[in-house]
Amino acid sequence: MAIREIIKLPDKRLRLVSEPVKKIDAGIRALIDDMFETMYAAPGIGLAGIQVGVDKRVVVMDLSKKDDTQKRQVFINPEVTWASDEKSTHEEGCLSIPEYYEEVERPAEVKIKYLDLDGKSREIAAEGLFATCIQHEIDHINGVLFIDHISKLKRDRVIKKFTKAAKTAAKKVEA
Repeated sequence: MAIREIIKLPDKRLRLVSEPVKKIDAGIRALIDDMFETMYAAPGIGLAGIQVGVDKRVVVMDLSKKDDTQKRQVFINPEVTWASDEKSTHEEGCLSIPEYYEEVERPAEVKIKYLDLDGKSREIAAEGLFATCIQHEIDHINGVLFIDHISKLKRDRVIKKFTKAAKTAAKKVEA
């Protein structure tokens, strides 16, 4: 297992639509282990493959509280099959957009179809934080960021801020 670098805005890879996983092999299992280690170290509650530079439709999550036993969840090729008309709003953040949080409105409940680690097809209903997090991570594998759900003005500001920070960091590396 290894902690991988989390790619950050404005990295264009965050806008890629990830490829479906065709076979759950040792490489995918190693990716998932690394993703959990990376997510816990960050720390975060969810991570999509593309956030560590791997454009595969893989999502890991753990919504357990800090002192509770870990509750690892793996979703391979997840997709929303149903979403409620009722909406809910939660403050969201993202490991690829560090230290930026914003209220985001999403469907309050969703049903998700996915493959588990054994390649078995599963379906699960989600509500509350679980619904918000799984939608956020599925957005990632579709090239969508949570800032795409906020006003254009706020989105443009945060993109400008992170683009400027990336340029400044690149200049320091060159010096």
